[in-house]
Amino acid sequence: MGAQGALRRDAERNRRQLVETAKVVFAERGLEAPLDEIARRAKVGNATLYRRFPSRGLLVAAVFEDALREVVAATERALAVSAEDPWAAFAEHLTFLCEVQAGSRAIADLLTATVSGVPELETLRGRAFRGLTALIDRARAAGVLRPDFQHEDVVPVLMANAGLVERTAESAPTAWRRQLGYTLAGLRAPAKTPAEPAPDRVGILRAMHALAERNGLTS
Repeated sequence: MGAQGALRRDAERNRRQLVETAKVVFAERGLEAPLDEIARRAKVGNATLYRRFPSRGLLVAAVFEDALREVVAATERALAVSAEDPWAAFAEHLTFLCEVQAGSRAIADLLTATVSGVPELETLRGRAFRGLTALIDRARAAGVLRPDFQHEDVVPVLMANAGLVERTAESAPTAWRRQLGYTLAGLRAPAKTPAEPAPDRVGILRAMHALAERNGLTS
């Protein structure tokens, strides 16, 4: 019993080291970070990593499930106050999402990538996105968000922010705030100029799936 208990403690310690290390490495290098690098920095063998987490998606879920739960909770808080000030609820929540992206390259991608084979992550991401679309609907109905802004439009906004964060993290880490300010100014009604045609929903889903494939999150 003592030997078995020691083995269980070792296994749990290895798992904890892997998850904590993966959180740092994914934040630095994105979801496509080499798993071998995570094992090396966690000071465990590759076999241990693959035994504990047979797929990249399972490791991503262990690292980021709580973070996505926080995003869902933030979405629900924004919805709770949106009736009083639908523009502030939408703008502040979009700012929150961009700030979350700025804190982690992995989260930046995870918010806009499909995650097949990891239902808990896809369920949470889906809840967060549905809440965000509800904020969009309420702001549009109140006449404070330009009427031609569609649900699909928010995905390119977040993808663009992710790219900006990645390219300016070291040299200009707050550049995303200024860019987002311009974006929000352009989204507030009344619109000064008409927008180009909305992105095709199927095309957006393909882009999200391509991002998941690049990051090794498809089964």
